Parts: sequence; structure tokens; C-alpha cells
Amino acid sequence: MKVSVFRKEHFNSAHRLYNKDWDEETNARVFGKCSNPNYHGHNYDIIVKVTGEIDSRTGYVIDMKELSTLIKEEILQAFDHKNLNLDTEEFKDLIPTAENIAVVSYNKLRKRLDEKFDLKIKLYETERNFVEYPVS
Repeated sequence: MKVSVFRKEHFNSAHRLYNKDWDEETNARVFGKCSNPNYHGHNYDIIVKVTGEIDSRTGYVIDMKELSTLIKEEILQAFDHKNLNLDTEEFKDLIPTAENIAVVSYNKLRKRLDEKFDLKIKLYETERNFVEYPVS
């Protein structure tokens, strides 16, 4: 019997959507205000979904304290109160869109999470804009 559990966390980050191969005019046309040279910030909500079998010994799919620790170590410590373009290795050469943040977050957690679990990331950049990875 598979069950999904969810952990929601929050982090704040600044970023600039900017393709270094384009001139300022092209970046402004494609990314609009999000290409502000002085950056801008978001209050992100991330929801981590883990699906697996219920452990008969604990009654858990996964210990939520362990999942919380993984998220804090892999995502919050890396991205919270950071300028994603300047302060992180993950986005030195990758545009920090919500899509890319979700994929990077997935990859960071996937490395640490037992393969017996399915993993899905939902990242809210705003209340109305969010992405999910991977897609079903």
C-alpha cells in the first residue's frame, strides 16, 4: 500500500532572469521586470512529496523529521536569504527560473533519498505561479 506524505517549507531568495548570451535589450524583452540588473526577490514555498510503502515497524512512509532535515540541509541552507545568481554554485551558469529551482531541488534531494521512494517537488514562486517536477 503506497501513501504520499508532504513537507512544506519556505525560503526567501533574490534572483535575476538573465541570459548572458543576450544583450540587455533582448533580456528585457524576454524576461521583463524579472531581468532587473539589481535583482528582485521572492518568498518561495516548496512542497516535497514522498511516496512509498508504509513501514510496518513505524507506521511511517518516511520519518518527517528526517525529511525536514534533508530539506533544510539541501535546499534551505543553500538558497534561503541568498542571491541565487551570485551566492550559489547551482545557478552560476543556470538561469534561476522557478522551473530550474524545482529541478535543482529535486536533484539535490534525490541524491540523499532512498531509491525506494518516489519524489516530487512543487515550488511556488508566488501565490499564483508554481511549478511541479517531475510531471506525471
